[in-house]
Amino acid sequence: MPSNKPSSYLRFLNLIDVLDRINPGKKLDNIEEGLLNKIVLSYQANESTLVGDLISLADLGSQATLHGRLKNLSAMGYIKMVANDDGRKKEVLPTQLALKRYEEISKCLEKAVKAN
Repeated sequence: MPSNKPSSYLRFLNLIDVLDRINPGKKLDNIEEGLLNKIVLSYQANESTLVGDLISLADLGSQATLHGRLKNLSAMGYIKMVANDDGRKKEVLPTQLALKRYEEISKCLEKAVKAN
């Protein structure tokens, strides 16, 4: 008879759902999550990410959609956009809130795996 014990991944998804309920108003849609993932990965790799780089990611959506999602991420406090020296381009950086989100997600993953 198969075990009814949920897999590590299902436990992880449940823990992530709890995180989203703890932070109402901070739930990200798939496009926002994809953008934030790219921003944080670039930040961790010490690579610069410009607004123009992000709004050209056609696999995530149209330029207008992506620009709107960047505004949402900024309004929620997950990113900040900083003008470069001559003011023509904006670099996108994750905030402490965004980095804390990824720490919490990591903790959820560790907890789900340890529950085996």
